[in-house]
Amino acid sequence: MQILRLTLLAVLTGLALLPVRADAARFTGAYLLQVCDMDEQGREKVKGGHTTCQSYISGVMDYHNVLRSLNIAPKIDICIPQSMTLNDVHDVVLRYLRKHGEHDAFIAAPAVTMALYEVYPCK
Repeated sequence: MQILRLTLLAVLTGLALLPVRADAARFTGAYLLQVCDMDEQGREKVKGGHTTCQSYISGVMDYHNVLRSLNIAPKIDICIPQSMTLNDVHDVVLRYLRKHGEHDAFIAAPAVTMALYEVYPCK
């Protein structure tokens, strides 16, 4: 097991050292919609999309919580109840992205925040 962990760490470290343009790491609204999208039966349309989508959304939520902990939360402050699951939040963001194509060409993080604020604003 230890050898597997070390191998995985070496591979990930090697990948992290590959040159990648900084803007290549940015998710647009259109790309996030693509990876978050589901068919009528609730199955992901892109293999691994569910995980990618929820990881991105979680990152936005975590960053927002860090800002709140430092007392520098933006004016668009979101408060997601503890009872909500990532699947619930995924659905909120997906519905928002489907309705708001104006985010397609821009970085997705503000769209995620706006989607969550629409449903979970702080009181």
